[in-house]
Amino acid sequence: MADKRILETILSDQAEELQAKAALRLCRRREEDLVDLASQQAQVVTGVRRSGKSTLCYNVLQRAGVKYAYVNFDDERLARLTGEDLNDVLEVLYKLNGNFSHLFLDEMQNIPEWYLFVNRLLRRGMRVVLTGSNAKLLSGELATHLTGRHHTIALYPFSFAEYCAYRQIDTKERTTRAVAQRRAAFDDYMCKGGFPEVQTVASAGREYIDTLVGDILKRDIEQRFKITYKAAFEQMAQHLMNVSPAIVVDKALKEQFGFKSEHTSRNYVSYLQQAYLMIGLDKYSAKSKLRLVGEKLYPVDVALMSKRAGAFAGDNLGWRLKTIVFIELLRRLGPQGSDIYYYNDRSCECDFLVCQGNETQMAVQVSYDISNPKTRKREVSALLRVAEKTGCKSLLLVTDHQTEDICVDDFTVHIRPAHDWLLET
Repeated sequence: MADKRILETILSDQAEELQAKAALRLCRRREEDLVDLASQQAQVVTGVRRSGKSTLCYNVLQRAGVKYAYVNFDDERLARLTGEDLNDVLEVLYKLNGNFSHLFLDEMQNIPEWYLFVNRLLRRGMRVVLTGSNAKLLSGELATHLTGRHHTIALYPFSFAEYCAYRQIDTKERTTRAVAQRRAAFDDYMCKGGFPEVQTVASAGREYIDTLVGDILKRDIEQRFKITYKAAFEQMAQHLMNVSPAIVVDKALKEQFGFKSEHTSRNYVSYLQQAYLMIGLDKYSAKSKLRLVGEKLYPVDVALMSKRAGAFAGDNLGWRLKTIVFIELLRRLGPQGSDIYYYNDRSCECDFLVCQGNETQMAVQVSYDISNPKTRKREVSALLRVAEKTGCKSLLLVTDHQTEDICVDDFTVHIRPAHDWLLET
């Protein structure tokens, strides 16, 4: 049983830390509108560490003006808590806060059998908001124990629009100076990425990203999943971030890093995805079994591609732009229930194909520079070929700075600069 006096000190400290956010200039996130505080379902905000999940929930709760209590289970002082201790935590919260209608639980998956506690609170009419940074622990337990009683919101690091909002960069004016400022901001965003604290701390950069990646690999993965080959696992993780976006080949990873089996390679890659460090993209096919092979991995933010010791992907602007576009598609279309694939057959390749059920809605090709006529023709032809094969009518080519509409037969390819497309609502 937990010592309630110690719990009271810890929870008082945490409440003070949370309220310190009131003095900060906080960026409003698009996903805040997806949180429904009146719902009887638990509102679950998931995403990579340091993507701003806690701040998002704080913003929503503060703006709504509801009475709430807060616990952060990522506090090392609470590391030994078990599910049996959670009622003691609740008792202390009532002592500190009086009556409250909403309960904010940060990194809840760190406590064994947390879902039993949450389920009991929901049955009693408590409105619950919780965050988590492990996909499998959350999704598996939510699906099993909170079926129909949870609503999940995925949060990624800052989008370019949020980056501009935080930097107070004008996104509406079309003057030469305003456009130039947005283009300069986008160049900076492509380099720094969108982790919120990288924007708020002047000295944040490589050391910050190195520490973040190290925490995720060691705390969220190695400790939790009892990784045997720690050094080889970390080398593999660094390698995948260096070469991403890249198609995962279990056999190649097994041989390169000396794992005992392809099964080990597959598990290690899945752990990176469960911690939201890497995001998987399946190959498009009408056949389900073909969608299970050839998965392509992307980092959750471009900062992971270069802001690390030993990273070599810094100058590959094409890879970086593809990553930014992919994560933006997930932001925009994930809440709508759309699926995203890449297309690859003998005749052409396309970076992203957006589908709703078995209907293809949009094909997106990404090329940083299409000033070379051969490059321009190749990218446009790939979109037209995919349109012919899938019946897709909406065709988009995202570049660094070109704007143009190309009409061919019944199709129109819209060419747009990334800094404009990313700011579209």
